Formats: sequence, C-alpha cells, structure tokens
Amino acid sequence: MRCPYCQSEDTQVKDSRPAEDGAAIRRRRACPVCGGRFTTFERVQLRDLVVVKRSGRKVPFDRDKLHRSFEIALRKRNVDPERVERAVTGIVRQLENSGEGEVSAGEIGLLVMEALKSLDDVAYVRYASVYRNFREAKDFQDVLGELRGEPEAD
Repeated sequence: MRCPYCQSEDTQVKDSRPAEDGAAIRRRRACPVCGGRFTTFERVQLRDLVVVKRSGRKVPFDRDKLHRSFEIALRKRNVDPERVERAVTGIVRQLENSGEGEVSAGEIGLLVMEALKSLDDVAYVRYASVYRNFREAKDFQDVLGELRGEPEAD
C-alpha cells in the first residue's frame, strides 16, 4: 500500500481488526520512510458496478460518494455513525447482489431515500428536496405528508 504522504510503496501494517460487522478489515499502517500513519479498509467487492446517470453517461460506482451523500443529508443530526455505515453497506450489498452490472442513479437515489427514512426524518426531507428537485414549498408539504403516512395529493 502506497503512503499517502510521501508515496513510498513500503508501508507496514501495525494493527488489523474487523470492521462494519465483519464485512471489512480495518488496517492501521505506518510508513517507515516518513513516519506517517494512516488507516485503510479492505472490503469484498463482488462485481464492478457502473452507474448510469440521467444524461446516459456511465461512471464507476463509488462507495465513498454514496457515504458522502449520507453525511451531507445527516449533517448536524445526531445519528450513530455505525447505523450510517450499516445503511451504506446494505445498499452496496443490495446493488452487488442484484445481478446487474449497471445500475441507474435514480435507483441508487431511491435506496438512499429509503435508508434515510429509517435513520432520520430531517435528513430524509433534505435528501428528497435535492433528489426530487423541489421547486416550491408545496413539494416539502407533500414529502412531509408522506412521512406522516398521508396519501399523496395530485
């Protein structure tokens, strides 16, 4: 593993332990050249996923981008990081187990919204406002009605 500080290719593993409920291995590493310390995660990747954007453009799936989406929606909300990590891991597993090599950005968005709904209502509304491209206050009222279990008004 290359050192992120000095780019040396000779780093040493100082500690390894399971992470993400056994779905990953967390490794603490040290660089003998510059003395830098950093953490890496090793995960099983069942298949290479490709995300098909609304424009039709195809990009490689990025787990970190998915995680950042959760972090942005949950900013300043009191949600246990372990629950967030389990939600992200669950979505990734769902996508990998679907049997499809390509997945639409819209499908990922729906999975994120579903997960956020169970984590935090405010984060769900935040994400929905961007994902559904809210344009007026009524859009917020509609999604709040969904949270309360009210039927959608047309």
